[in-house]
Amino acid sequence: MTSAFQKAREPMSSYTHFLGAIASLFATALMVLKACLDPGFTTVRLVSVILFGVSMVVLYSASALYHFSNARPSIVQILRRLDHSVIFVLIAGTYTPICLNMMEAPTNVIFTGAIWAVGILGIVVKMCWFYAPRWLSTLFYLLMGWSIVLDFGAVLAMPLWAIVFLVLGGISYTIGGVIYIVKKPNISESFGFHELFHIFVLAGTFFHFLLVLFFIA
Repeated sequence: MTSAFQKAREPMSSYTHFLGAIASLFATALMVLKACLDPGFTTVRLVSVILFGVSMVVLYSASALYHFSNARPSIVQILRRLDHSVIFVLIAGTYTPICLNMMEAPTNVIFTGAIWAVGILGIVVKMCWFYAPRWLSTLFYLLMGWSIVLDFGAVLAMPLWAIVFLVLGGISYTIGGVIYIVKKPNISESFGFHELFHIFVLAGTFFHFLLVLFFIA
């Protein structure tokens, strides 16, 4: 384990998100099991939580692989583009169970379709303009992430603790985004702003997982 840790290009970032990928697999299994055993089972609910789970696994796997890889620079660059692009997949994947199950029809379908369309557009833009200003890319992620306020009525209709988990997740992602933009604080040589950013991303995902597990799945 020690030698593997030393071989990683960015050890702390790669291993925190590797653990995130493993946790996401268990989280997905738990959500799917709960959705299948629920007396009010619906196919829409099951598919939506699967999409959320897959988006978590994809993001944390891509991130862990990118931060671990010591391949030649061209390969690392491809992995870096993938790492940044799948953020849009996680955002859209997170919205899918929330929108489809907690918004009124037809808003739920329209909002879900719109968020995936924006996500796909974001991936294309990221691939074509990868070196866009750091603040601009992060702002785009955050605006997409907070777009649920456009249907504020749906948010207010949620149970109190669902709102708490939703907001805590959003705040965690936002704090992480700000840290990523300003590149501070740098706590130590091995644990800087980037590693802290990853911790807040994990926290955001965890809170939204709790929302989906207890109030949707």
